[in-house]
Amino acid sequence: MNLKTTLAALLLAFSGFVLAAGQTDKKEAPAEFGQGTKYSEEGADTCLVCHNEEWAYPIFPIFKTKHANRADKRTPFAGLQCEACHGPGAKHAESGGDRNAINSQKANSWVAVGERNKLCLTCHQGNARMGWHGSAHDANNVACSSCHKVHAERDPVLAKATQADACFKCHKQQRADFQKPSSHPVRFGQLACSDCHNAHGTNAKAMLVKTTVNQTCTTCHAEKRGPFLWEHAPVADDCTLCHSPHGTARPSLLTKTPPLLCQQCHTHVHPSVARTGAALPANGGAGAAFVVAGSCTNCHSQIHGSNHPSGVKLMR
Repeated sequence: MNLKTTLAALLLAFSGFVLAAGQTDKKEAPAEFGQGTKYSEEGADTCLVCHNEEWAYPIFPIFKTKHANRADKRTPFAGLQCEACHGPGAKHAESGGDRNAINSQKANSWVAVGERNKLCLTCHQGNARMGWHGSAHDANNVACSSCHKVHAERDPVLAKATQADACFKCHKQQRADFQKPSSHPVRFGQLACSDCHNAHGTNAKAMLVKTTVNQTCTTCHAEKRGPFLWEHAPVADDCTLCHSPHGTARPSLLTKTPPLLCQQCHTHVHPSVARTGAALPANGGAGAAFVVAGSCTNCHSQIHGSNHPSGVKLMR
């Protein structure tokens, strides 16, 4: 065997070894992440083979909602049915229920919150959602499905009696405030968060349903709206200067107990009255129960404003 033949044989043997080693070390490529583009041939019937009445997450109540109304061409079930919201489901079904092959619309979904919300906003448009983009909820990546239960026969967040529980999952300080002795009756289902706030966003402070705090408050408290002949400046400016709307441990949702609240502004007006009554006319009435450590509103009862000719002291 000459030198050329020997070198050729060695080179061939080495190439075969490398090729065999490469085949041994080669790993199978992971399955493509995502759900693909193929839809189920049977639509919802395919889904309901697994997602039946025994499924842990109730599915069937959706058939009692507007989403399942096939007579309305705007609804999901008038088109692609389940896959109108969850996306193409053939890969999910063929894989035996791979969670990474379907948009579950849940918090653990691989689909970004913005994309999930965009899907909802494709249909749910109009004035009520004009302020969503850039709102506090949008900026904090809150998904529509974080608040809304689409498969429920009656969405809890749309019912006054149960809406607060959905909000309180995140707004824990407000939950605590509503348990205080003086609060709006939200925990009793007589008032809902959405009576004052628009969760989809507005141009107002704290996503209020009205442009200003006072306009929101006087929707119910109309007698405080005015205008009055004798105005009380903080009342005309902002109700929250004196009141904490979610609740306090003081009467009338006040931020502080009178006279301390009043004396934040009224520092030079008969200050001794709040303690002894000595500065009152007609011998002062020192020690009288309605004066000693009492509230300024014992005398200045029309604190929100008055039309009485007695003047700016708001006593009548």
